[in-house]
Amino acid sequence: MYIKIIVAVLIIAVVGIQFVPVERTNPQVTGEIEAPAEVMDILRRSCYNCHSNETVWPWYSRVAPVSWLVVDDVDEGREETNFSEWSGYSEKKKGKKIHEIWEEVSVGEMPMWYYLPLHPEAGLSAADKETLRKWTEAEGKK
Repeated sequence: MYIKIIVAVLIIAVVGIQFVPVERTNPQVTGEIEAPAEVMDILRRSCYNCHSNETVWPWYSRVAPVSWLVVDDVDEGREETNFSEWSGYSEKKKGKKIHEIWEEVSVGEMPMWYYLPLHPEAGLSAADKETLRKWTEAEGKK
């Protein structure tokens, strides 16, 4: 008896939370990062979903409570580094962000481990990492 009540309450709760709105936005691109084509390909494939205003919102971003986590991750990623608003950064901030890109990639923090199972195309090969390393080093010398 109690199990049926618990299951019914859980079903009602799961259905009910679907009506809690989350805002999945893609604000206007105001000034995109400029980088060599091979770097842009990597950034677009592995970084843009969370670090730009060009997020491709997957189906599961519409199912609570996962939707809350996805929107929070994208909001946090855009706040940290936003390639769609790059031109608004000072030269000092751009340099810091480029350094941080390699720092995060080199220690395996980006792309985030839990993002990769549903987005295997975002994984970085050794060649991708080397391309990013060389680019960030060259940018750091400017």
